[in-house]
Amino acid sequence: MPSSSEPQVHFRACTLCEAMCGIRIEVRDGRVHSIRGDEEDPFSRGHICPKALALRDLHEDPDRLRQPMRRTASGWEPVGWDEALDDVAHRLYALQREHGNNAVGVYLGNPNVHNLGAMMFAPELVRSLHTHNRFSATSVDQLPHQLAAYLMFGHQLLVPIPDIDHTRYMLILGANPLASNGSMMTAPDVRARLRAIQQRGGRVVVVDPRRTETARIADQHVFIRPGTDALALLALLHVALVENPPRLGRLAAFVDGLDVVREQVRDFTPEHVAPHTGVDANTLRALARDFLAADGAVCYGRMGLSTQPFGALCQWLITVLNVVTGNLDREGGALFTRPAFDLVGGPRALGLGRGSLGRWKSRVRGLPEFAGELPVAVLSEEILTEGPGRIRALVTVAGNPALSTPNGAQLERALERLDFMVSIDPYLNETTRHAHYILPPVSPLERGHYDLAFHMLAVRNTARYAPPLFPPGPDSLEDWRIHLELKHRLDMLRHGTRLKDTLAYHALKRLGPERLLDVGLRMGPYGARFRPFRQGLTLAQLREKPHGVDLGPLKPSLPQRLQHKDHRIRLAPEPLVADLRRLRETFPKARVSSPRDGELLLIGRRHLRDNNSWLHNTPGLVKGKPRCTLMVHPEDAARLGLVEGKEALVTSRVGHVTVPVEVTDDVMPGVVSLPHGYGHQRPGIRLTVAAQHAGVSINDLTDDLALDAVSGNAAFSGTPVRVTSAAVTGVGASTPAA
Repeated sequence: MPSSSEPQVHFRACTLCEAMCGIRIEVRDGRVHSIRGDEEDPFSRGHICPKALALRDLHEDPDRLRQPMRRTASGWEPVGWDEALDDVAHRLYALQREHGNNAVGVYLGNPNVHNLGAMMFAPELVRSLHTHNRFSATSVDQLPHQLAAYLMFGHQLLVPIPDIDHTRYMLILGANPLASNGSMMTAPDVRARLRAIQQRGGRVVVVDPRRTETARIADQHVFIRPGTDALALLALLHVALVENPPRLGRLAAFVDGLDVVREQVRDFTPEHVAPHTGVDANTLRALARDFLAADGAVCYGRMGLSTQPFGALCQWLITVLNVVTGNLDREGGALFTRPAFDLVGGPRALGLGRGSLGRWKSRVRGLPEFAGELPVAVLSEEILTEGPGRIRALVTVAGNPALSTPNGAQLERALERLDFMVSIDPYLNETTRHAHYILPPVSPLERGHYDLAFHMLAVRNTARYAPPLFPPGPDSLEDWRIHLELKHRLDMLRHGTRLKDTLAYHALKRLGPERLLDVGLRMGPYGARFRPFRQGLTLAQLREKPHGVDLGPLKPSLPQRLQHKDHRIRLAPEPLVADLRRLRETFPKARVSSPRDGELLLIGRRHLRDNNSWLHNTPGLVKGKPRCTLMVHPEDAARLGLVEGKEALVTSRVGHVTVPVEVTDDVMPGVVSLPHGYGHQRPGIRLTVAAQHAGVSINDLTDDLALDAVSGNAAFSGTPVRVTSAAVTGVGASTPAA
């Protein structure tokens, strides 16, 4: 037996971003002593970013809640699990019985996809609520990706992944993978992978309103006006389809709609779009020619494209460009993953639905659902607007929509109007401070982990499971148990002690996420056919390989991988083709649209040490000079009388903030930039470190009325704002809803 001081070493994957970097954790005397990269991990090969070290901070954080809390007139008080779960279920049930099922809303935050138990069991809780008012971080993030995949390929998760390890030309629009670690493109050590493209004679080109960290190491950076990326992509397609013959190659046998796309792009010449985009026609033609000439090219776009008024068009057009140049489903282009637990091709009971569009609409604005969820931008109006179907209670799961959704101050005012709110969350933060109950799950190191979502998006097929590093505390519940216990109580209240519900509850409780994971692995594509494992890949075998298993590079898989019944690609889905009319009306040939006099366009940004709002309470990640600054181009700063380090007043339709100025030519003239996830000056939060680095929330400026009309995704990028010197106006820091 090892002595108490002898170190113990554990291997797992970091859960703090999409990259799935393997980590080596050394434990001494029951505490994390060190965290470093796992050099034997076949995917990350020893690479980690600074975020991995925050796993220790999160686990040991004295602000992290460790037992249920109830809000009372005199403040927060601890309460037992059974009492809390019983009361929450009774209050939700009573409200639904009196006002209908849609009187309860539910919001799922980003951390859920980093959590095996939540991925497996949160859908069970959501279904048990029987409400149409379902929301998630999807509609302030990657919804356009999923909509395009659903319409073109037949499944919302059949998202093409850049074959970054083999491409010779990578065109990146509105993405900064050096800061995000490869969002919707799980790729540890993106810097090395991009450098490798250049070392094998390829090129990396970035098109973005800001000279990002990625742009700094690229071969070429092109400034573009926010919100005009769809025009630039149409110009590239004009060159590829009108001025050159299409190059579908073997894809031609199962692609429908090529002629429709060719006709639609005919009038989007580089000369037509150049005045709107700020990218001259010669540059656009050169980008198209280089893309066509490359022996393996891929176009990739991310947050800057998805979170704009034409987000769905952008993600559709990116895929169309990859298809018509013969770069979809080929090495060096864009390929589809084949994960061990397959959420696309696996059993429906173990995966997510293919998707849907418009089965129901939001009550107030009439916006359509996608995949069972409504756009979260309508959440506040669905609470504030009186009438049948008004949301009167809200369940939030690992989310902080007060800081992460548009017009956050309005949402906070709406949360104050709720009759009841419960949050499954480890922190008393800007959102959960409005709850009546907070139900905290265990820390990431106290639960087993397998990345269901990010193996679907990885640039290489791998599999890795890690058991819990520490046992949960005596008064702790894992996320999946909280979801299951609430679901069971709601089922009991609705149906009594029905045998069907009781058997399902005990079966799921006995199985837990690990046994369900094992079932999915056994039924996945690396079952008995996977040669190194004669009986097929199982959870037991993954337990014996703590560094993970390499399942090989991405390979061509079409048309078999397509999920439409006819196994064909819909190149011209009707909702997306129809939206080109709106684009034409917004950017007519006769005139160039520009911001109103005195307005600038606000874009967001992210830092490698940030991950939305939930890592700002970790001391190691917030140290250094303040990062919540307003980037302003020198020309705009001089014109507006803004001074480096002094505060500026930024005003939009929905609110205002004051923030220090950072004068830099890293943003193009007419554009300003604020980071996402700050705004920790709200009263009543229990985030000691974050409050000392509060910053301001960009979502006190973004507009809940600005949406992508097709998908309903929030249009953060390009919010019109006015910027003045705070010293001149005499306005102090903004104070959002208390």
